[in-house]
Amino acid sequence: MKKSGGKTAMRGVAMFAASALILLGADGAIAQKKPPYWASITAAKARMRTGPGRNFPASWLYQRAGLPVKVIETYPNWRKVEDPDGTQGWMQANLLSEDRTAMVVGEIRTLRASPEASGKVNWRAEPGVIGKLSECAQGWCRIDVNGRAGFVEARYLWGADGQ
Repeated sequence: MKKSGGKTAMRGVAMFAASALILLGADGAIAQKKPPYWASITAAKARMRTGPGRNFPASWLYQRAGLPVKVIETYPNWRKVEDPDGTQGWMQANLLSEDRTAMVVGEIRTLRASPEASGKVNWRAEPGVIGKLSECAQGWCRIDVNGRAGFVEARYLWGADGQ
C-alpha cells in the first residue's frame, strides 16, 4: 500500500510541475534569463513605453514583427529593451520571444554557402533585412530570410553576438 500511495504522490508532483511549465510558457522561460540577452518582437504592433507599466506614455510604436531587440533589464512582466537604433524603453514581456533574429547593418552583405569569406555566394541582403538566426560560431552566423539562407559575418548583424 505504501508503494501505491508513493506513486500517487509522485504522479501528483509530476503533474503539478508539468502544469507549472505549461502555465509559465515562453514568458516564464524568458523571465528566468539574466540580462543582457537577445529577443525579438512577436507582435505586428508593439509599443515601447517610458516605464514598466501601461500607465507610462508610449514613446514608440513598432510595426515590424521579428525585429531583434536586446533585453537590458527586467521587471515583472516588463522588459527594458534596446532597438537596433539604440533607443531604449520598456515593453510587455508577452510581446517578446526568445526566437533569435538579426538585422543586416551597414551596407549590402553577402550570404555565403559556408562560414568563410571564400564561400560561394548564395544571396545578398540590404541593410534592414531581418532573418532567423542560427549556427553562430567563429564570427559567422547563419541567417534565414524567408527560406533564403546563408552565412554572414556576425559583426554585420544586429542581434548576433558580434555586435
